[in-house]
Amino acid sequence: MALSDSVTTCLSPPVHYVICKLGFEKKDTYNINNILSENGEVCWQAVTEHVCYLESDQSVDYIKSIRSLGPVCESVNLHFKSLTKEQFVIQYALWFRWTNYTELFLEVFDVLQYTQTTEVALGLMKLTSCLERALGDVYLLIGKDCPFLLRDLLASEQLAIVFGQAVMNVLRVFIGSPYGLNLRNVLWHGFASPQEIPVKYCAMLLFLTAGLGQLLQTYLLQTKCILVHRPYVIFVSLEELDVFPGKYLTISKYLNHETLSIAEELVKLSSFVLKTMLPFWMAALTAFKQSRYADCVILLLPQLEVGLRLLFTTTNQCPNRLLTAEVKFLSKVSYDLMLAKHLDNEEVNQLPAVLEEPAMASEFLWDFLNHQEGPRIRDRLSHGEINLEAFPREVANQIVAFAITLLCRFSDGDMFAFKEHMVIKPLMNCASCYHSRFHPISRLKKQVLECMKSIHLWPELPTVPEEHIQTIKGLEGNAEASTLILMISEIISQLQQHMPQNCYSSDDPISSVLTERLLIELCDTCICTLYSPRPVLEILVVLRKISTQCHQVSEQVIASTELRYKQWMNKALRSRQRHNYLRMLNSVKFLSPVLRFILVLITLELVNIHLVCRKNPFDYQQYLKFLKSVLQYAENLVTYTSPEKNKWDETMELTNKALIKIRKISDRKLMLMQLAT
Repeated sequence: MALSDSVTTCLSPPVHYVICKLGFEKKDTYNINNILSENGEVCWQAVTEHVCYLESDQSVDYIKSIRSLGPVCESVNLHFKSLTKEQFVIQYALWFRWTNYTELFLEVFDVLQYTQTTEVALGLMKLTSCLERALGDVYLLIGKDCPFLLRDLLASEQLAIVFGQAVMNVLRVFIGSPYGLNLRNVLWHGFASPQEIPVKYCAMLLFLTAGLGQLLQTYLLQTKCILVHRPYVIFVSLEELDVFPGKYLTISKYLNHETLSIAEELVKLSSFVLKTMLPFWMAALTAFKQSRYADCVILLLPQLEVGLRLLFTTTNQCPNRLLTAEVKFLSKVSYDLMLAKHLDNEEVNQLPAVLEEPAMASEFLWDFLNHQEGPRIRDRLSHGEINLEAFPREVANQIVAFAITLLCRFSDGDMFAFKEHMVIKPLMNCASCYHSRFHPISRLKKQVLECMKSIHLWPELPTVPEEHIQTIKGLEGNAEASTLILMISEIISQLQQHMPQNCYSSDDPISSVLTERLLIELCDTCICTLYSPRPVLEILVVLRKISTQCHQVSEQVIASTELRYKQWMNKALRSRQRHNYLRMLNSVKFLSPVLRFILVLITLELVNIHLVCRKNPFDYQQYLKFLKSVLQYAENLVTYTSPEKNKWDETMELTNKALIKIRKISDRKLMLMQLAT
């Protein structure tokens, strides 16, 4: 029997007891009127008295508190079941407004009426993420930087001031504390199956959220403060997330009814799916069919984590990491560990090898979940940063397609027909050749190409006739500019061996080398982004800053050139301004190859970073010192070319000094590309 069939729970016996049994031990019938007044207000004192404390340090005794609150939760659940939707709206809807998402809490009420375990779990995941976001907004009434982790937020002094410490302790019994029920983390990390989450805990959190709204209203009236909701995160550049099924193909063509039907069959047969979690997978695919894209992704992400954890624990021979999901150690078996190069005992993580194509899972997951400049979908969904009603299908497309490739990859050998199916095979092919889009290396490539496109606009800028420039004293011949071009040519000649042969001409190195074509070819070079060592990441930070500064110089040149030309034509420039404008035009002619040279230099260094750090130990601090001097030049260039400064003669002097330093470094063969050969 496959492990995915034999596993009946991912909760350790202690955790399973706390979540599934502890709150049911007291058989008392609790009267709802004890905690709910006639006018519909939550009687918090009657709720907080069920929280127990340790005699030793007066901290919360979570075991006793859960046991004591069990009958209260059941009473609340029965109370909600006794209400019609209209009654619930009249009595409670007002108190959910502080969350900025009243509709979600009304939706959770609907779920409670039918007690479908999968929908209850989904409702609880959405409720906790929305509640966390709302509590963060309340925190900002007093504090400045909202804590990222829910446990830190709930333990904050700021929320205790608004709601009272006793109230916050009630919340921590249910969410946030690793010693309580910790419902949010257990669900979002995929440890609990649908049937392991008691419905009454979802009902209780719904009830507590309304009670928090009542307390907040009192606080706002007393302090005359206004609660401001932070704007939702909006996914931009969705085309960058368009991974499946590949270039020139439309994902909607492939994620059709036929594909989703195949996916449903794969879910039932794939060893990637724990059988206890199968309802979550089916519910996710159903949600996608119904265009409930946020629900689909919320359900799928924890299940991807479960499947990868199953592979991780099997390949690294640590099955207890799957089956002993002690809540206080949740983070040790999450994506961060599974995607790491080494285990916490310093042994090599075997999961990438099992995936065969590391890009198929590791790079995709790093891109979509972890990289700071990526969409960070799981973080943003679980912390309530995304408007669920406007969740883009483009993102759901990619997660569903990726999930299908994993289902296929980890299926039995007799499923060849599925893998070769006309709608599945393109997804598999695309996954096998995936390269990171949000790693700093990938972002630097994008930056460099965007900067080069900006510089390529310079020749199209409006300008005065050449004879006007020649009339300015001091610009004739311009020996200094010629010296700059000569130095660049010399450095390029030294770097020729590191460039593609079809992108270089010895007759005209400036025009033939410093081109967008060369940069595109260099950026197409496959560079390993997984497990980048610290030196690489530190070097990338500086290279990206240099590229950013160069781009700003280009944008400033474009803006100044267009403005001054317009003023020239309108005869709105004074004599000194006309003189400075013509000097700018003269300097810009020579500044273009300089910036293009720096971009080529950055890209050549980028291409060789991983080779150096894996082949040769080197003094990267010395190399960083060199790069920081180039960065200093670029930053000074931004200052001198700004509309406020317009120091064009100084720009030429600054450039001359920088090129001399670069040439010396190149002569000594201390540059990174020399180390890579």
